[in-house]
Amino acid sequence: MRILVIDDDEQMRILLIKTMQWAGYEVMAAENGRLGLELFEEQPADLIITDLIMPEQEGLETIRIMKQNHPAVKIIAISGGGRIGPDAYLPAARELGADRVFAKPFEVKELIAAVHDLLADDGTIPQRGKN
Repeated sequence: MRILVIDDDEQMRILLIKTMQWAGYEVMAAENGRLGLELFEEQPADLIITDLIMPEQEGLETIRIMKQNHPAVKIIAISGGGRIGPDAYLPAARELGADRVFAKPFEVKELIAAVHDLLADDGTIPQRGKN
């Protein structure tokens, strides 16, 4: 199963990539929503993890476009919320179709569990990384 990580923060992007690879998933990554959508069109993913506050194209617009064009794709939105906090953005992400939302900082174990839960409907779950 393939996951697309979209986050402009390089350290967070690397953390998410390594975490999802450890959990047994194939991972692609992009640094903003516009690049993420282009990458998805070239190589569709089963699930998208996207930040909400990004340059070029922010996460709310990315979620809206993705759900409009690919309604079955699973999406997890994450946000630190910038100066006003995640509470302003995460409810909007849910309204636009995000399946799960996480405020930064979040527990990596909870994110992995959410990914497993969302992808469980799609068939088998990778076994590597389970203890």
